[in-house]
Amino acid sequence: MLFKQVCVIGLGLIGASLAQAIKDNGLSSRLVAVDRHAPSIEEAIQQGLIEAGSSSLSDVVGGSDLIVIAVPVQAVQAVFADIKQAMDDGQLATDCIITDVCSTKVNIIDAAKTVFGSLPVGFVPAHPIAGAENSGYHARRANLFVNHSVIICELPTANNTAIAKLRLLWEAVGAKVMPMAADHHDAILAHTSHLPHLLAFNLVEQLASHDDNLDMFRYAAGGFRDFTRIAASDPKMWHDIFFANQSAIVSALDEYGVYLQTMRQLIIDKDSTALMGLLGRAQAARRHFGHMLASTPYTDTSAMSASYIITPSNTVSGTITIPGDKSISHRSIMLGSLATGVTHVTGFLEGEDALATLQAFRDMGVTIEGPDNGKLTIHGVGMNGLKPSKTPLYMGNSGTSMRLLSGILAAQPFDSVLTGDTSLSKRPMERVAAPLRAMGAVIQSTGHSGTAPLSITGRDTVGKPLQGIDYELPVASAQIKSCLLLAGLWSEGTTTITQPEVSRDHTERMLSAFGYPVTVDGNRISVEGGGQLTGGDIAVPADISSAAFFMVAAAISQGSELTLTQVGINPTRTGILDILKLMQADISLSNETHVGGEPVADITIRASNLVGIEIPEHLVPLAIDEFPVLFIAASCAQGRTVLTGAKELRVKESDRIAVMAEGLQTLGIDCTVTDDGLIIEGKGIEGKGVTDKDAESKPVFGGGHITSHHDHRIAMSFAIASLRASEQITIEGVETVNTSFPGFAELANQIGMSIHVDSTNA
Repeated sequence: MLFKQVCVIGLGLIGASLAQAIKDNGLSSRLVAVDRHAPSIEEAIQQGLIEAGSSSLSDVVGGSDLIVIAVPVQAVQAVFADIKQAMDDGQLATDCIITDVCSTKVNIIDAAKTVFGSLPVGFVPAHPIAGAENSGYHARRANLFVNHSVIICELPTANNTAIAKLRLLWEAVGAKVMPMAADHHDAILAHTSHLPHLLAFNLVEQLASHDDNLDMFRYAAGGFRDFTRIAASDPKMWHDIFFANQSAIVSALDEYGVYLQTMRQLIIDKDSTALMGLLGRAQAARRHFGHMLASTPYTDTSAMSASYIITPSNTVSGTITIPGDKSISHRSIMLGSLATGVTHVTGFLEGEDALATLQAFRDMGVTIEGPDNGKLTIHGVGMNGLKPSKTPLYMGNSGTSMRLLSGILAAQPFDSVLTGDTSLSKRPMERVAAPLRAMGAVIQSTGHSGTAPLSITGRDTVGKPLQGIDYELPVASAQIKSCLLLAGLWSEGTTTITQPEVSRDHTERMLSAFGYPVTVDGNRISVEGGGQLTGGDIAVPADISSAAFFMVAAAISQGSELTLTQVGINPTRTGILDILKLMQADISLSNETHVGGEPVADITIRASNLVGIEIPEHLVPLAIDEFPVLFIAASCAQGRTVLTGAKELRVKESDRIAVMAEGLQTLGIDCTVTDDGLIIEGKGIEGKGVTDKDAESKPVFGGGHITSHHDHRIAMSFAIASLRASEQITIEGVETVNTSFPGFAELANQIGMSIHVDSTNA
């Protein structure tokens, strides 16, 4: 128990709910209450909620070590006077903890100063952000505060014990506690709580005043009912709040009036582009900020809230379409936003990572319509049209978004901050920050290891543009290369990147497609600063990295034949095809063509008797994202497979070498981790294999539980392993599959696999 006796002053919804929560959780030896409404006191005593109650504080407060004030804000000063009198009379200790639940804070503190002179050491103002449509004692709910925020004002006059015990109390009833200064609290709540309530009351009054008000209310849609629900709240309480927080509410009203006038004018002018931009940003922001505040990607991975439970199956077949390429989807938004004119995108991947990039450009003032079944319309703002975001740009779990955007933002006139979820915040960002500094960027990473958040100082503050550089990449990385090339678009002079091996060239191809000259000389890529981008049509091909899972699925399973339509076969991405062919996979291409500057083809894969190989190092950068599923293929091959030169795998969403090795060993595969790769002893069976239709291919993997470490490619790779497993495989933490391949499980089941998605813990 935290307290000997708690005295709750005011048994309305909040006060009575807190009393019930304290009672149910055994947080106080004794509960008493004060309320002028005698029936509430009588009923609370009869129901055993409180031991004693009265309309007078002096009757019951003696011996209390916590007082909770839950009355309208205008009545709080009189309550403080009663508390001071009880202290003067010796009924209360001078260090008794005093708190409140009021929706304003500055006026509460001022009232305490007026009464006490010097604020009591036990005085800790608080505000639970919780409520319900109904009010009063009968509306109380012990779980009212569960998963709701409670703001505590940690005043310098309060002792640490009082603050700590109050925090423990709120956490014990299920709330999330956060500290905040009183004036900041009032300004924030004026916008997020007080203004919406004021507008709801006003809208109901407006409609009720119409001559045809009966029809208006009769035919009001659900949106009206949802929005105006809060107008059923206690008028006296809100009357007091509006006066108590007058300055902040008037300021919020004035700001709202400006936005309302802007929307009015857009409608009068029939400015379709601007109105769609406003509505689209608002719609996306409604969803986006919840994830940003929780530091999660759009799919919450703070806990393993979903799993794959997979029953082994033996064969796959059919013709399927793979979702759009993630790398190209990212770049279509970036370059389309910076172009002059309109860009129409089809085949856009509506996965979590690409949506993070989309939201970032909306935050910087770009009007983007969609996505709607993979279609986007981007109204470009030109090379110098981005606006500063009013909040940090949240990248979720997308390393591509953060690294490429760093190059763009380093050249902008305004300051920027890039943040990400917990996983992204552990990944190295100095690899882009250091060369950007060499170009003159002022960019600060976090901690000794150089991670997000990234803070970028605008060129208006620095006073000069970026300078082109000649930079040799230490590793073949398309993200670092693209970051620097994008920064080079605004730089003085030439930016030249030399890469040790070929890496994916989507940025170079798309720059050319948008009309920006790019010079490619072997492994040297150059751009001149000062050019322009011109909007156009972008067709995003199917993602070969996503297709890789199904290529391996068909290659390792009995009698399979699978065709994947219109997959991107950019030569900087076809390492997966080259490696599988070296392993003697039966792969053929057909219907080869070009879409939006990118080569595409239908890929057909048949059951194959794979053999182990030493993977050529020059192919490693061309298949860097596909190695998790290639490890599954290697496990099913006859003989040893050796991967070297793949240190980059250790700094992806997880350490993919270590995590894959752990999972392979769980399923009975003999493998050895090296500094830059992995050695896998394949368990392919000599003699008749998966291509022999008259023979049953033998299992390679056992069953068991796999931890994906919330890495989407790890989860999908072990799902493919089930095709050669002897027992059920359970993969935990699969929510992040939506970052790159929404609908993966459904598509896998369509071709013959048996994946059950268990979200019971979500």
